Amino acid sequence: ETGESSTIDARGKDATALLGISLPDTKGQEQALAQWKGKVVVVNFWPTWCVPCREEMPQFVKAQQELGGRGVQFVGIAIDQPDKIDAFAKELNLNYPALVGGYGAIELSKAMGNRLGALPFTVIVDRRGRVAHTQLGLLKDGDLRSILSQLL
Repeated sequence: ETGESSTIDARGKDATALLGISLPDTKGQEQALAQWKGKVVVVNFWPTWCVPCREEMPQFVKAQQELGGRGVQFVGIAIDQPDKIDAFAKELNLNYPALVGGYGAIELSKAMGNRLGALPFTVIVDRRGRVAHTQLGLLKDGDLRSILSQLL
């Protein structure tokens, strides 16, 4: 811990707590994160009112489109109501699941290293189910691509 980052370094940590959860999608269907085990899973915690989230999500859509076939799965865990999440997902043409996290999602993000409980917060899990990267705040496209290329 260097003190300059407010994120606990969760790298190498077992992501079972994260991959073990099930959350409803905006239609109320339970989605188990375990269904994506064996893939590189990029879990992004976000609320619909978050400006940096709006900025980074189009690049997530693009990366999902380009890298999905190579074993990358993006999953959004939204802290908002299903109808608002749905409208937001349509507006951004989300091509990956947007799950309804509710306020328990903040606690989950804290368990994954988001000490401040601030958003957006992204956790990248490698194919073995270990945390490869956590990012508090905007995840820049170049950084995202570099991390994913190392994990594929």
